[in-house]
Formats: sequence, C-alpha cells, structure tokens
Amino acid sequence: MTSALLISTYNWPEALRLVMISALSQTHLPNKILIADDGSAKETEELIIEFQLKSTVPIIHFHQTDKGFRKAKILNKAIAGTDIDYIIQVDGDCILHPNFVKDHLNLAEKGIYLYGSRVNLLPNAIEKIFKTKKIYFNVFSSEIKNRTRTLHIPFLSRLYKSHEGISKKFRGCNVSYWRKDFIAINGYNEDFEGWGREDSDLAIRLGNNHVNAKRLRYAGIVYHIFHKVNSKDHFELNDKMQKETIANRTVKILNGVDKYLK
Repeated sequence: MTSALLISTYNWPEALRLVMISALSQTHLPNKILIADDGSAKETEELIIEFQLKSTVPIIHFHQTDKGFRKAKILNKAIAGTDIDYIIQVDGDCILHPNFVKDHLNLAEKGIYLYGSRVNLLPNAIEKIFKTKKIYFNVFSSEIKNRTRTLHIPFLSRLYKSHEGISKKFRGCNVSYWRKDFIAINGYNEDFEGWGREDSDLAIRLGNNHVNAKRLRYAGIVYHIFHKVNSKDHFELNDKMQKETIANRTVKILNGVDKYLK
C-alpha cells in the first residue's frame, strides 16, 4: 500500500512551515507529500521549494490561480495527479503529531475512511510557537486546550468501531481514505466555492457509497494553529447543497475529479 500526505494551504507560509517540519519529522514517512495550494503568493512557492530540496520523499506542489476559496478544485487536481493508494489529508494550519501518518496507516481498512480530531493551540501562544518553531506538544503543554485529545494511546484507538453515517465530530482537517473510494464518487464537488461543507459533503457521499467511517481517538493527532474565522459568505448555499446530498442520497456528482484524470 502506497500513501500520500495531502496538505491544503492558502497564503499562510508561517503556518505551512511548521506543518512541513512536522511532516518531515514523522516516525513513518508517506511515499509522497502533496501540497494543494489554492492560489498562494510567491512566498509559499519558495517555502515549498526549500522543503523539496531537503526532503527524502517527493513533495509535489499543485497550484491554481487565486479566484477565491476553491479548495475542492485544488484537492481534486492533487489527487488526480497521483496514483497513490491511500490519502491522508490535513489542512495547512495543523501541526502533526510525530506518529500521525503511522497511526492513520496502522488503522487503515478497506471500505473505511478515518476521521480524527484536533487539539486547539491557544491564541496567545501562536506568536511564540511561530518564533520558536515548536512542533512537539503533550498533555502538559501550556499552549494547548482540549487536553484529553492530545493523549496518544493507540491501543485504545483500536477499540473504536466503524459506523455508518457522518459523525458530528468529523473534521476535514484530519481524515484519510482510499483513493479508489474517492474516485468512485467523483471526488470533491467543485460546485462548492467559499468556506464550508465541501469536506463533510465528501464524507456523506462516501457513506452513501457504503464506505463506513471510523473515528481516530487517542491516535492521529493534529494541533490546530489558531486563526481568525474565514469569510462565510457562501455558507448558506453550500449548506443547501449538502442538505440535497443527504436528501437525495447522492453518491457521484457531476462537477468532480474525473475531468483531471488521464
């Protein structure tokens, strides 16, 4: 089984730097690192080149012109641009626990997608974290909240059973799935533009196609770097589309990844 770490980013190189440091510090490296860049400026490209030169695994940068929040589109392009078996997906503002990739791979199962939670870093700690480039945290760290979420006890994670339907605890910033399952539902729906619902819509359609969910608890940990909330101008429209996905039990959408596949 081959694996890729898929990182989405937009114009926050300070955060991406810490994410990349944590990605290259994994106890088990993925076969590839894919960066889905929704239109960042030159500074992000330069940062990625810096890490490409020092990485022992390929880092592939997928970039599109900045025309507003089009995360679904760039994620589709990145996944279409690789033949990797298993995708582990995070946001570019989430620092990875050293065993993050290893945990996702150890718990991967056919017919299942995994979703993990996140530990929030405190707003007043962010400046210091950037300055010191801190990537390691534990339950006693002063910079975190949600302390129980940072407990790393993988054998307890195995006690969680798979389930149907999407959980209220699902977060698109920490999820993994089989590429073939993603392709089967035509990936992300690119009708979603602007913040919100593109990740949960994907998870709902995976479920509609008989791919069950399993929660990662006590494993697969990420640390979310605090930032101001993105504009939610499109949220009502995106929420309406997701409700239609639920009502119609939609599996395969029209405006998806297939247009980029060879």
